[in-house]
Amino acid sequence: MLETRLAAFFRARLPDFAFEFLAFGIKQAWASLYAGLMLALILGSKFVWQPDWALARYDFLLLAAIILQGSLLLLRLETPREAAIILIYHVVGTLMEIYKLRMGSWSYPEPGLFKLGGVPLFTGFMYACVGSFMVRAIRIFDMRFAPYPAPWLTALLAGAIYLNFFTHHFIWDFRYLLMAATLVLFARTRITFTPSRQTFWMPLPLAALLTAFFLWVAENIGTLTGTWHYPGQKEWALVSLSKLGSWYLLLFLSFVLVTIVHPPRAPDPPPHPRPQT
Repeated sequence: MLETRLAAFFRARLPDFAFEFLAFGIKQAWASLYAGLMLALILGSKFVWQPDWALARYDFLLLAAIILQGSLLLLRLETPREAAIILIYHVVGTLMEIYKLRMGSWSYPEPGLFKLGGVPLFTGFMYACVGSFMVRAIRIFDMRFAPYPAPWLTALLAGAIYLNFFTHHFIWDFRYLLMAATLVLFARTRITFTPSRQTFWMPLPLAALLTAFFLWVAENIGTLTGTWHYPGQKEWALVSLSKLGSWYLLLFLSFVLVTIVHPPRAPDPPPHPRPQT
């Protein structure tokens, strides 16, 4: 098997930590397959698409997203149950997109046939990319979580985060209190993950912050290609770092949704030593 041969080749030539780091990078890329392909399509289509083509770029991205999602299922890279929770995440993201568009938080300048409330339908798949990454990463890295807060507390936090994305336009923005709540609930929660043979751990809030940074980078690619605009972005500029906090909170909402499919598992207990005879 090619995977086994490659692993044996690099393991024989690299120190253990270097090999684990390489395995981590490869598995991260594999978990990000759907998100990476969608980002490549957004970036690539910007440079080749012509305004007079019969198919609008937004509609092409929707078609491509559907084909990619179907391919993951056909190739058994995602299970039907995982796809179901990603669909829920798609709906949750689309509803927020419609509301945010009406509040003027951002805009979609290009034409497209398949829009709902002015929002191109492919954008729901951009949210689904996050859900796809999370469910695949949990499975690929055999992630374990301990200690994990009570499910009703995490559900309450997720609901408050989602509600705040809507209500902060009218009342005080509770994002900083919600960020503090993530630390209160999850500061002790360790994610253990296994790139190859060794198991490592990371505090869950730190993992969310690092992932939020990469989503912020992806968002800058989206604005660089003009796929969406923020108010005042007549010329491209870095997306405000305040969006990093928004992605950080959204990841906790995402994680709670994903736990519907992958209930958090604690690490396996260490094996008991055999009694000596």
